[in-house]
Parts: sequence; structure tokens; C-alpha cells
Amino acid sequence: MIHPHTELRYVNEDKGLGIIATSFIPKGTLTYVKDKLEIEIGPDDPRLKDPLLNKIIETYSFIDERGIRIVSWDHAKYVNHCCHCNTMSTGYGFEMAIRDIQTGEEITDEYGMFNFTYNLKLKCQKSNCRKTVYSSDLQNYYTEWDKQIKSALHYFNKVSQPLLPILEKTVLMDVQNYITTGQNYKSVLSLVPEGKIRHS
Repeated sequence: MIHPHTELRYVNEDKGLGIIATSFIPKGTLTYVKDKLEIEIGPDDPRLKDPLLNKIIETYSFIDERGIRIVSWDHAKYVNHCCHCNTMSTGYGFEMAIRDIQTGEEITDEYGMFNFTYNLKLKCQKSNCRKTVYSSDLQNYYTEWDKQIKSALHYFNKVSQPLLPILEKTVLMDVQNYITTGQNYKSVLSLVPEGKIRHS
């Protein structure tokens, strides 16, 4: 489920649709929580063999740590990538704002955490864009991304959290344990499906 203070809008010709913040969303806010309504598609799901359905699934899904494709039931599936995104996935199964998001600003995410099995070329015109999201990005950038998430978690208990009621209690306990003790942080590297981690 995506944060309630967002809406689906047309962004531009390159991006098409995207998600826009309808009010200020401060750093540390949960912006998406994987809930029980999400559509789960396993590796052997027959829908993947249908060319039309497979294209839709490839476009609107991410692959979680179990190797399961997740298609959001709400407009969360329209969040676009940005190399300098304002939200990020975490090892806890939710996404959060890693900086303040202003009213009217597009909500963007880091597709490098989505376990794509292919490389995604980007149409971004910014000079500091990575130009391509590689399937290996999560393992290459996880230390940098963990730092940003840890910084955002510092504000977790200081901001309004509309999505908190749907967060599993065990997940909340893990988050609060890290915030309180600074120990047992769950790295984004845990998002890589078992058996897919490259060993150097």
C-alpha cells in the first residue's frame, strides 16, 4: 500500500504516469508497505507464459527476497525510477522517504533494488544519471544505500506514519530495536533472493 497523500498523474512524454505527493512527506516516513493485498506471482506461475500478461508483469512488478514477483494492487506500481530518488526500499519490506518530499514533487524510487533479471536503459537527461540500471546494482551499491536508509530511520518515530497500522508487528519490533540499540540493522542486501548473491 502506498502513502495516502499521493496520487497518480501524467508526468511527461518519457515517463508517462507517475506518483505525486499531495502534501509534504518528511524524511523517515513510510511511503509503501508490502501488504496482504499485493498480487504475488511465483517463477512457475502460468501467467508468465502469456506474452501479453508477461509484458504487464515485467513492467509493473518487482522481485522480492523470496524470488516472487509483486504487483501492487494500488497505484504504487507507477512509481518511477530516479538515480537520485526520494524514497528507497529497505530490508524490512517497506519503502521510506530518505529526504523531505515537497507537495507536488514526484515520488521516485531506486529500481536497482528490484532484482531485475535484465539491465534497464534510462531516458534521463541529467548529467549524473547512471544511464542504466544493472541487475547487479543492489550488490554494488548496498553500502551507500544502507547509509541513506539508516539516516532516514533516525526520524522514523519523529514523523507521522499513516501506514504504520498495516506494518507487521514483528517488523516494527525489528525496526524499533535497531533505532533503540543501533544493532541488528537489516541491510538492503537481504532483498537479494537466496542463491543470487555473487561472491567475490
